[in-house]
Amino acid sequence: MSEDKEGFRDRISTVNEKGKRVWVFPKKPKGKFFNYRKLTSYSLLALLFALPHIKVHGDQFLLLNVIERKFIIFGYIFWPQDFYIFAIASILAVVFVIVFTIIFGRIFCGWVCPQTIFMEMIFRRIEYWIEGDYTHQKKLDSQAWNGEKIRKRVLKHSIFWIISFAIANTFLAYIIGKDQLWEIQTDNVGNHVGGLISIAVFTTVFYMVFSRLREQVCTTICPYGRLQGVLLDPNTMVVAYDYKRGEERAKFKKNEDRAAIGKGDCIDCKLCVHVCPTGIDIRNGTQLECINCTACIDECDTMMEGVGLKKGLIRFVSENGIKNGTNFQWTRRVKAYVVLLFGLLALLITLLVTRQDFQATIFRQRGTTYQTNNSGYISNIFEINLSNKTRNNYNVNLKLDDNIGKIELVVHNLKLKQEAHLKDRFIVKYPYSAMENGKRNITIIILGNGKEIERVKVRFLGPLM
Repeated sequence: MSEDKEGFRDRISTVNEKGKRVWVFPKKPKGKFFNYRKLTSYSLLALLFALPHIKVHGDQFLLLNVIERKFIIFGYIFWPQDFYIFAIASILAVVFVIVFTIIFGRIFCGWVCPQTIFMEMIFRRIEYWIEGDYTHQKKLDSQAWNGEKIRKRVLKHSIFWIISFAIANTFLAYIIGKDQLWEIQTDNVGNHVGGLISIAVFTTVFYMVFSRLREQVCTTICPYGRLQGVLLDPNTMVVAYDYKRGEERAKFKKNEDRAAIGKGDCIDCKLCVHVCPTGIDIRNGTQLECINCTACIDECDTMMEGVGLKKGLIRFVSENGIKNGTNFQWTRRVKAYVVLLFGLLALLITLLVTRQDFQATIFRQRGTTYQTNNSGYISNIFEINLSNKTRNNYNVNLKLDDNIGKIELVVHNLKLKQEAHLKDRFIVKYPYSAMENGKRNITIIILGNGKEIERVKVRFLGPLM
């Protein structure tokens, strides 16, 4: 393309030359790929709204309680001590996104991203129902405020607010838990002012995102769109226009031999532009605004079928596929990322399998060294921190792995509740004769309900003999 034809890359599609926003009124999509998207989207939405209400062993199936630092994933409880597992899982997720993008482009955005699903499958559908297709929406937007426009806008935004309220409550259920959210909703308002403010804030944020920001989230806010520029390569499968077959563009005339007179298959109907939810012209090539939603594929295929031309003028294909007619190639870059992905997956599985139900740390109490008494014993004060990741309660006892020293508990009945944390002090005593150069390495055995649950090695200090 010439420099003039590349000018569209100097700005995003939803901002004009003066820096003002261009409001997008996309045509109502339909077609094979859109039907697949609806099936995928509504399945994911059903899962999103259902998961907070599913319980396993009395706990929520999925909970990300940042406030209490308690995370439940697929019924398994994770605590701050398991942060390293989350770190590996986060890295794994990033690498997965990279691999997926290198191979399939930004298809995640168009098919799985919650922003797109809510916008295109709920809010946009309501808009079509109330205001009509894109031509009717443009007409309504440009006309003066009258009874019809006020009625439709009030109805639309009222429904938008109700849906935003439902979304806000659902996301809060993942953060604070369904039971606590229900308590906020049904209890005395004065007892949960903070919680109600949170619901109001979340509702407002979601409402503004889906009523005002819309595609701006995908084109200017979301960092994933920016990553495309460094992740995509000529081998990546994307939604693309076959310029070799489509150019030169010209309007369709019945019974003409387009190839003989130098015309391409693109009849310049611009339906691919009208249906795009981010307002781009896919015929200009791959652009950061493209979310691979496939709406343009459906429209183009429908038009090609209608005029008797071969479908697939716009399709999933790589740049090399259009230019050279080649299929997807497993390059060294792709193979390296795939190997890294499976390596991280194996590491994560290993960490999950070897994850312990208890985690204990024992250290000498700060500010203390050792104490001596007339009975010939040396004592050290220790502090124990014990986490219980199970759903069982335990009576905790401590003992030494030798018969020389002894342990005295400050609290004689240590109780470790389910999914809880225990912190307390205890005293360890050893005779002078047991010391070697003023120290001794000892092992403390932690017993839960009479069974060993953990062993911790510590250093016992005493005077130099």
